Amino acid sequence: MTEILTAAQMRAIEKAAIDSGEVTGLDLMERAGAGVVEAVMEEWPDLAQSSYKAVVLCGPGNNGGDGFVIARLLKQRGWEVEVFLYGDPEKLPPDAKVNYERWGQMGEVLPFTSYSERKTWACSLMVDALFGTGLTRAAPELGELFWNMEDMVDCFAIEPNHPLGRPAIVAVDIPSGLCADSGRDFEIEEHWWRASATAHLTVSFHRAKRGHYLFDGPQKCGKLAVVDIGLSKGRPAKLDAPVKAVGPIHKAWLDKGGDSHKYTFGHALILSGLSGKTGAARLAARAALRVGAGLVTLGTPHEAVTEVAAQITAIMLTEIDTPEILSRVLTDKRFNALCIGPGFGVERAVEFLPHALAAKRATVIDADALTALSESETGFANLHENCVLTPHAGEFKRLFPDLAAKLAEPPIQGPAYSKVDATVEAAKRAGCTVLFKGPDTVIASPNGRCSINAAVYERAAPWLATAGSGDVLAGLITGLLARGFPPHQACESAAWLHVEAARSFGPGLIAEDLPDELPKVFRALKI
Repeated sequence: MTEILTAAQMRAIEKAAIDSGEVTGLDLMERAGAGVVEAVMEEWPDLAQSSYKAVVLCGPGNNGGDGFVIARLLKQRGWEVEVFLYGDPEKLPPDAKVNYERWGQMGEVLPFTSYSERKTWACSLMVDALFGTGLTRAAPELGELFWNMEDMVDCFAIEPNHPLGRPAIVAVDIPSGLCADSGRDFEIEEHWWRASATAHLTVSFHRAKRGHYLFDGPQKCGKLAVVDIGLSKGRPAKLDAPVKAVGPIHKAWLDKGGDSHKYTFGHALILSGLSGKTGAARLAARAALRVGAGLVTLGTPHEAVTEVAAQITAIMLTEIDTPEILSRVLTDKRFNALCIGPGFGVERAVEFLPHALAAKRATVIDADALTALSESETGFANLHENCVLTPHAGEFKRLFPDLAAKLAEPPIQGPAYSKVDATVEAAKRAGCTVLFKGPDTVIASPNGRCSINAAVYERAAPWLATAGSGDVLAGLITGLLARGFPPHQACESAAWLHVEAARSFGPGLIAEDLPDELPKVFRALKI
């Protein structure tokens, strides 16, 4: 899995590399600038075929220094380049100052005010090298500019014979005004707007940052390219454990050996709702079976038995009308994973949840059971390390109102409280794994381990915004728990498969399609 860094972690890695003598700050700046130019030409090959015009906006820090390198490299390609500096050139950091002077031998550096007051201009490429990951607060005088940047560029005149049809906006590291740790706009006090630019392409260095994947980050970044700038050595000895990006699952995890049998792969029990409310549990059960659980049983109240029995075949069924019956059923130790919540009803979940937790099985607590948990007098006391909570934003707010309130506060100064921070804190508080759903799904465990499964950029799967898809995810997790996956790994694998199945099927997806798309995903993995 690939690391996803905070801005502070990235600075620590750069400093360690420089302190080790592996590289100089100027080397890193040169590589970063070259990486941006290469990424631009790769994204828009037509721009590599001729010389066009670029506008480069440079800020007062090292991000601005990257901008001066980009300007120089484009000029060397024969481009016409205009450079504007926000800030005092005498106050630039040493490496940025060197590149400011190098550019000064090739072209003019104009004050930023002359850009921001301009009524019209023409260019093929605009480079946002104003602030990047070093920004810790909004710049009030730039807020309105950032708010309107994309519209302003698109409405301005472009060069004759321009190959793209509109100017391309490229952000260096992260769109200026966006918090690199949370993906949220820095908000300007006493102003209604939030101050961040929007890019068509964002080029970051070494590793992606959290803000590229969280909250509005993907929408602001456009596309994301991560450039290697040679930081393979000199890693700090004491670096906080980075968040991981969930990657393709290892085929060996899902392989079934030839000498195994159904009980080798576990027996999952999915608790069903009352009559007319059984669809969610049936979706979860089918997903658990498709992901490889050896057996799956639906625990169904008497009134819904006929309804459920008419619509299942490989899935088994047992009557469970009361919490006491559930406890009796779970005396069969072959039931090694349990899911409670989908379509279950909050009042019933309040009664059943203590009995489900008392059995100490690997347990997925989803949907109505999460609401029941939030209303429980005992709170998280009965949870155990093999539980998984799967809240969406509304459920997270009910379970962890104080964390949700912190998450809702707009960043004004300093790194913002992020979805990663909230999920890690929630997992420690609950004492079990928490999967906080969304396009930027965050998975955290009580030991601080955390990963992001982001359905954004090339992995975008908007078709998952359909009724029942969360029930399928709960079933996938339950099936993998039945197969013996540890909770965190079960969540990562289930979340990745959930997105891959949606991407494989494409538009028109409904929740019923997800489990039956899994065989195609498995074939692609050569399982």
